[in-house]
Amino acid sequence: MEEKQLPEICTFCMNEACEDYHKIKPDNVIKYGKTEKGIQRYRCKTCKKTFTETKETMFYGLRHSQEEVIECMAMLGDRNSLAAIHRIKGIKEETVSSWLERAETQVKKIDENIVVPHKLSCIQADADARLL
Repeated sequence: MEEKQLPEICTFCMNEACEDYHKIKPDNVIKYGKTEKGIQRYRCKTCKKTFTETKETMFYGLRHSQEEVIECMAMLGDRNSLAAIHRIKGIKEETVSSWLERAETQVKKIDENIVVPHKLSCIQADADARLL
């Protein structure tokens, strides 16, 4: 069975002062190396600013890996307590709690920018996310 390819993550400039801010153009954003942690960097040809693929996501600027954050969010979804996650993973309760707040912010952005304007039901939004 053939796997679906995810779309390129950063196909638009994330600099609010740029004339191409959030405009999807195939040629204005180019790959520009990787960070020490291996996160892809991009550069806008229009404004010359650089940014990472995690900019404007809940993972931006975190010290822990995306995999660790996702595992902890899954553990919360499985009804594990913050104390249990701390015992199992060795990550402070406050840290996991702040990740949960970041996740909440992202869910609100998705709701405001995708679900509400397009009048999608939660079921439609969930099904669309699984297609990616």
